[in-house]
Amino acid sequence: MGEYAAGGGDLGPRQVRRGRIALAAVFCVHGSVTGSFATRIPWIADHAGIGAGQLGLALAFPAIGASLAMPVAGAISHRLGARNALRGLLALWTLALTLPSLAPNLVGLCAALFVFGATAGTSDVVMNAIGVEVENRMKRSIMSGLHGMWSVGTLIGSAGGTLAAHLDTDARVHHALAAAVLTVLGLVVCRGVLDVRSEPGEEPPPHFAIPPKSAVVIGAIGFCAVFAEGASLDWSAVYLEDVLDATPALAAASTTAFALTMAVARLAGDRIVDRFGAVRTVRTGGVLATAGGALVVVAAHPAVALTGFAFIGLGVAVVVPLAFAAAGRSGPRPAQAIAGVATITYTSGLIAPSAIGAVADATSLVISFGLVTALAFGLIVGAGVLRSAGRGAAPPPAADRTVTEAGP
Repeated sequence: MGEYAAGGGDLGPRQVRRGRIALAAVFCVHGSVTGSFATRIPWIADHAGIGAGQLGLALAFPAIGASLAMPVAGAISHRLGARNALRGLLALWTLALTLPSLAPNLVGLCAALFVFGATAGTSDVVMNAIGVEVENRMKRSIMSGLHGMWSVGTLIGSAGGTLAAHLDTDARVHHALAAAVLTVLGLVVCRGVLDVRSEPGEEPPPHFAIPPKSAVVIGAIGFCAVFAEGASLDWSAVYLEDVLDATPALAAASTTAFALTMAVARLAGDRIVDRFGAVRTVRTGGVLATAGGALVVVAAHPAVALTGFAFIGLGVAVVVPLAFAAAGRSGPRPAQAIAGVATITYTSGLIAPSAIGAVADATSLVISFGLVTALAFGLIVGAGVLRSAGRGAAPPPAADRTVTEAGP
């Protein structure tokens, strides 16, 4: 992925703020797809006739699709411009929502989730790269707020999924309607996103470059947080239904509770980080996430597990935005570091569901969430790596990109 920190262009603060609002709406649309999918995983598994072990295998395919597709996101942006790339990739992602619920068996579900992951990963990389560009131009933290809007979208999507599950609506109908609405919304809001274009004659970025050592360490912290997030988002409903005998509607509500706490923490995250610093914020979050994981493991009643999932969401919420911001300050090539951290963290989130399924198949879902708790504890131990990536270390913007205002 190429450099997105541009010095070219003379946009004023008002235009940049408008671009930030449009990008926040893009994050919201992206998150809505995730929430709509996650709440209907039990229905999708039943429709395909698969159990926990096979579901875990199927949920590995988004990771495979994303891992193969994410490295080309920078090249797509280089060729089309960031805004056009985001417009097309986001539309593919919203439309891909319809595929998993159509799968009649394990093979079909694996194929559907491969495409689902590929479109998720590429659109995610592009919108985060644009977010870093906007943050550089505003000269203050905004990434937590952008990710907060993603969580708001997840909350909206999961709330719709909870309602659909409560009404016993066929997930194929639910997802077709959701995909149609989100595709239209995505195309509309992308019009307002700031564009980032390569200079004429500039060489395409490499598909993937080894990030600096500091970014790899930062990525490890992101790995722990995103693993806990991905496991909770995709398996919380299954956990409540299979382990604690919760109703399908209550099980789906666990995803909503998780998304709610993530959204609240991320929307408040920029102010919290400015006041307490990245290290203290992540370390405190690690304590909350570890306590939440422990509650899930020992829960004998759905209400206790719901509280635990909420604590996990609250604890890991701001880690990924801080990881992106820290990566951008970790060396002379910010985009290279951001690309490396993005690949590590989001691959973690896509691997987590399949890993949870594999452990559950070999032991139990309770043991699986013991693994989540252990990784959450890693945030407490490793938060100090963010100390060396303070804001004062931010590299100066490069002057090799043209940034233009919103437009068609």
